Amino acid sequence: MRITTLEALAEKIKSCRDVTILTHSHPDGDCTGAGLGLCYYFRSVGVRANVKNSDGFPKLFDFLTDGYQDQEFEEKFVISVDVATPELLGDSLSCYAERVDLCIDHHRSNSGYAKDSYVDGGCCAACLIIYELLKLLGAKLTPLIADCLYTGIATDTGCFMFDSTGPGAHSAAAGLMEAGCRAAAINRRMFQIKSRGRILAEHRVIDTMTFSDDGRIALIAVTNEIIDGCGIDRAELDGFAGIPLSVEGVEIGITLKQQPDESYRASVRTVSADASAIAARFGGGGHIRAAGCTVGGTKEEAARAVMAVAAEYL
Repeated sequence: MRITTLEALAEKIKSCRDVTILTHSHPDGDCTGAGLGLCYYFRSVGVRANVKNSDGFPKLFDFLTDGYQDQEFEEKFVISVDVATPELLGDSLSCYAERVDLCIDHHRSNSGYAKDSYVDGGCCAACLIIYELLKLLGAKLTPLIADCLYTGIATDTGCFMFDSTGPGAHSAAAGLMEAGCRAAAINRRMFQIKSRGRILAEHRVIDTMTFSDDGRIALIAVTNEIIDGCGIDRAELDGFAGIPLSVEGVEIGITLKQQPDESYRASVRTVSADASAIAARFGGGGHIRAAGCTVGGTKEEAARAVMAVAAEYL
């Protein structure tokens, strides 16, 4: 059942006890912030809660996870956050595919797999939904909860530069700063500081850049050889998706990231084309300006396939 109002979602949250919160595999700032922020809220009001991720949370987000420990309880309610389809939970959490009681998400492509769902496809981040939810619940936002939610909003809006960034994101950021979030430190960590390995990887990846359609489409490929050779954590790959679109004249940027199983994950970023429609052609989805999908074949085959489809949406 679709929950259509934030008020109804708040009533549902009030009744939750002994909660397991699920986030998608290969965790980013939004699912990490939303999952942990909601968990810390539950614990602050005496509700036992844990967060699970099939890959664990990257070191990049250790300022949100430091001190976190699982609580012992018999699970009674399961919530997923920022998870559009059960496949995105990953292999380790596949047992939950048909056991999610409530999904809170901001992807229009949400498949409706949960018993109850609250999906706001016009919202820039799952963390913004959680922020508005906690405000409605009259929750006290601790500095840690504020850090969690700010991280998700900042990362999913590209530090407030993406088209999806609306007044609500800026208003929430102001409210979270008032609650004690470390906005400047988080922005520096998420968007400025890079490991030496990542700097080396960026140079190697830029060398792979190819163009089509008079330079309006650009593609880069992040192979396992580059990842292993530069010694970078896969969590550091999130920022690579913006590289192709930073080139003057490019309207559709595509980033191929080779997976451990040798397949390629394509991240599509656009200026005006519908990225979600491009990704949907390969069974993926996402947002109108940012979407993703998995593409089979060699690097060359995957590149040709995605670029050919992208050209149809120029």
